[in-house]
Amino acid sequence: MSMLTPPGMGGKYRITGNAYPRMRRPRRRRYVLGALAAVTVIGVGGWGTMQLIDVFSGGGKKPAPRTQAAACAAQASPAGAPLLPKPAQVKVNVYNATPRSGLAKTTADELRKRGFVVGNVGNAPAAYDKKVPGTGMLLGAATAHEGALRVLATQLTGAELRVDARKTPDVDLIIGTGFKALTAKTASDKALAALAAPLKPAGQC
Repeated sequence: MSMLTPPGMGGKYRITGNAYPRMRRPRRRRYVLGALAAVTVIGVGGWGTMQLIDVFSGGGKKPAPRTQAAACAAQASPAGAPLLPKPAQVKVNVYNATPRSGLAKTTADELRKRGFVVGNVGNAPAAYDKKVPGTGMLLGAATAHEGALRVLATQLTGAELRVDARKTPDVDLIIGTGFKALTAKTASDKALAALAAPLKPAGQC
C-alpha cells in the first residue's frame, strides 16, 4: 500500500505511487477565458482603428450649417478683399489740366462738400497739362487702385484710373479737356453704395 493511501482505505480507493496527483483546471473554463481575451483584443484594436480614421478624415463631423446672414457676409467680404475707405478717409489733390481757369477750385470745393479731404489745388504738372483727354484722370499709388481710386471714381464718370510710384495714400484728380462737372451727387451716392455693397443676382443674398 502506498504511503499516500489514508488509513483504513484500500481496494479501489488505494492510491498507488509516490506523488500526489496533479489537479487540472477544467478545459471549458480555459476556453472561456481565451475567448474573453480575444474579444478584448479585437475591441481595443477596433477602437484604435476608428480613432485613426477619425483623425485622418477631419473628425468625421459635418460643419454646422451657416445661417443665410453669415453666408451673405462671407460673399460680401471675401477673405483677403481690401476694405473700401470712406470719402473722409480719402485725400484728393485737384489739378486743372485744361485752358479754363477756376475749375480746380470749384471741383475741390464740391469734393469737400461730399466728404472728401482736399489736399493740393492748382494747375496740373507739366507732364499732364493740356494732355488729359476726356473728363479727367485719377492717379495714385498701386495700393490705392482697388481702394481710394475706386471710391473717387464714383464722383467723376468716365475718368481714367492710373497708378504711379508714389508711396503716400493721397490721390490726384486731374481735370481733363472733356470735363464739365462732377457726377451728380445723387448718382455718385448710388454708385458709392453699390461699390460698397455689390448687388447680388436674383435668388441670392
